[in-house]
Amino acid sequence: MREKQIEQKLVKAVKAEGGMCPKLVSPGTDGMPDRMVLLPKAHIGFVEVKAPGQKPRAIQERRHEQLRELGFQVSVLDDPEQIPGIIKEVQDNG
Repeated sequence: MREKQIEQKLVKAVKAEGGMCPKLVSPGTDGMPDRMVLLPKAHIGFVEVKAPGQKPRAIQERRHEQLRELGFQVSVLDDPEQIPGIIKEVQDNG
């Protein structure tokens, strides 16, 4: 399965939960996650989408750590089976 297909499944699953999953574009800030997960009741998380078996680059890891230090949920998604768990983590950490 390709990264784009996994990303589409994430967007669809978040919408099914009544949320939004916008593409995150942040010019001048390298390493930001691919998607924001915005769920009802102000729950927010970030998701880095990768092809199966792929890992984030070093700059992405650093940016993820910065976001976690600010208290945000950051997940790396490389398998559609992870999507329900990621959504639950965002719901639980809002």
